[in-house]
Amino acid sequence: MQYLDLDWRAAGAEFQRALGLAPNLGAAKFYLGGHLASVGELERGIELVRQAPTVDPLRAPWHSWLSLYLVGAGRLDEGEKAARRAIELQQGGDLERTILVMIAIRRGDAQRALDTAQQVNPGLWHDVAIAMATQVASDRTAAYAALNILIKWRASGAAYQVAEIYAIRNDPVNMFAWLDRAWSNRDAGISLPLYDPFISKYKDDPRFAAFCRTVGLRVPGEAAARKSI
Repeated sequence: MQYLDLDWRAAGAEFQRALGLAPNLGAAKFYLGGHLASVGELERGIELVRQAPTVDPLRAPWHSWLSLYLVGAGRLDEGEKAARRAIELQQGGDLERTILVMIAIRRGDAQRALDTAQQVNPGLWHDVAIAMATQVASDRTAAYAALNILIKWRASGAAYQVAEIYAIRNDPVNMFAWLDRAWSNRDAGISLPLYDPFISKYKDDPRFAAFCRTVGLRVPGEAAARKSI
């Protein structure tokens, strides 16, 4: 699939073709909607992804990604509702609880962020959630330690999440360095920057524009000379 190669134009054409062939297929709506969110058409993406669970309401990942897109759009209450629905539909729910941590951070509720992070099962998402939550808490030693643990044990597969945490720390130098590392690794997180609630706050930074050009994404604020689909 072209999407896995981060060929945005080819991926968009592929997803659009799939929807044209099966306009009532939930998966077709979901994948095209996700693509649109990635290339900067977030509201259009949300509109399509919202339709996918009406076709198959029991697919937890569809609710999870809808939650992430809604958080990116600043619609935190709706995002929380979608994340909690995904948790109801599956065992674990570690990614979704990490999204709830992100929501708590966006709301300025450091204690809720930490309490939620501690509910995530041991593993990658636990380390990410704890590292995120501790950055907005009062214990700076714990924040630094959690970030170092994530880098030491998870850096090869979580370069994008490390970049997010540096964004939470208001450290754009290291954030952009880790975004470059994520790009070198072809980290799946590279599809998130245009709507990521932490990364996108640097959208007016010239380094953000340079990064978008490197990975082939539309630069925020520029005329959409290149169509995404």
